[in-house]
Amino acid sequence: MPELAISAEKVAFIIEKAREFDVKEAASDPDSGSNPSDDDAVDVLEDDGSDPVGQELGSFMIALNEDEQIDLVTLTWLGRGDGTIDDWDDLRARAVEARTEYRSPRRETVHYLLGEPMLGDLLADGLDEFGIDWTDEHLTADSSDPSERDEDEATKRR
Repeated sequence: MPELAISAEKVAFIIEKAREFDVKEAASDPDSGSNPSDDDAVDVLEDDGSDPVGQELGSFMIALNEDEQIDLVTLTWLGRGDGTIDDWDDLRARAVEARTEYRSPRRETVHYLLGEPMLGDLLADGLDEFGIDWTDEHLTADSSDPSERDEDEATKRR
């Protein structure tokens, strides 16, 4: 099993923020001038380019080191179905190669990731391929086989 250069905690943060960012939509109430309670607060989901969640997510990802950014791209591709966990090394090599095409690799990688529809879901699916449960409070990789998990569950119930 390959090792990730980025921690599951960081990926979980990105998943949560990306899902918040993904719910934004184009202007659906262009003539709005009323207060939010009159129009069911529909404007809160509009993407006007000044979304603080997008800015927070972008700032977080730009601060990652090169290997962490490469793993994010590779996890995205893995979650998208571009390969399996067995193809990790090849997918990662493609991500490294794609990065060499950028003038400003750090910024353009973030721009690429933010432009990926359903980024949070793709990253979550990528972590699933590793057997990592990102939703758990303590984020642990489940490396035990099913029989060990069943035995642990029986012990916990006693």
